[in-house]
Amino acid sequence: MMTAATVAAVLDPSERSRVEAAGQGCYLVLDGGTIDETIRQVRRKPVDAVFLSVHRCSDADFPRIAQMVREFPHIPAVALLSRVDQESHDRVLRLGASGIHEVVDVSVPSGWHRLRTLMREPNTPVVARVMASLDVDLGDAPPDCRFFFEVVIQRAADVRTVRLLSRVLGVVPSSLMSRFYRSRLPSPKTYLAFARLLHAAFLFRSGGLSIADVANRLDYSSPQSFGRHLRAFLGVTAGEFRRRLPFETAVERFRQRLVTPHRDRLLAFHPFGTWPGDHGQPAA
Repeated sequence: MMTAATVAAVLDPSERSRVEAAGQGCYLVLDGGTIDETIRQVRRKPVDAVFLSVHRCSDADFPRIAQMVREFPHIPAVALLSRVDQESHDRVLRLGASGIHEVVDVSVPSGWHRLRTLMREPNTPVVARVMASLDVDLGDAPPDCRFFFEVVIQRAADVRTVRLLSRVLGVVPSSLMSRFYRSRLPSPKTYLAFARLLHAAFLFRSGGLSIADVANRLDYSSPQSFGRHLRAFLGVTAGEFRRRLPFETAVERFRQRLVTPHRDRLLAFHPFGTWPGDHGQPAA
């Protein structure tokens, strides 16, 4: 039986009952009310995630949120959006600039499903461990460059194409691909495809999952499709991948192949053009 995740939360009163109801059997919401109270909970208790209502975040909160994300990078923080308006849009952008890159729109039924999926699937440990490895090369990269890698790694398990990835990132697919091409970097498709294999390697850490189970979890059409993907990218079968490339090795292969050789270009790369806080720096 799966143990429910423990979540520290700053929620609007109108959201709390719905968030708690959606989490039955999946996550348990701790009592909280402010960013400072949530940070104290994170320090004192084994918290698995933090939920932040977009509508409860004030200007004074963003520096504390950024501090929390820096101090606890292994604890995923999720912004919850209950209504869509200009003020909420601006707050989402500021949360992104503060380091929170997972926003779930709970104003629609699919948002609650997405929230439960985030708490069930091992996405967030993958992001924390991969980004910790990539920091060797990307520690001084522009915020939007790091944001690209964080989103690609986090969403690779359920985003299969560059078109879907571009929708998540809020950019035009052709513009995104063009920026990588002009900067002489591997394509977004290459980064996304390899990131999916990092999720596969993480899932294989569980001895109870078969190759077919992992293929299904990552939404491949069949175990054979998963196998073809592995052969195309790494030249190994699914069985060989499971035996010879544990998660840590797969992460290092990703870094050596797609990050380290391109470090100088990535340190000056802006995949989305101008980014909040860049003071008008042009795209790469």
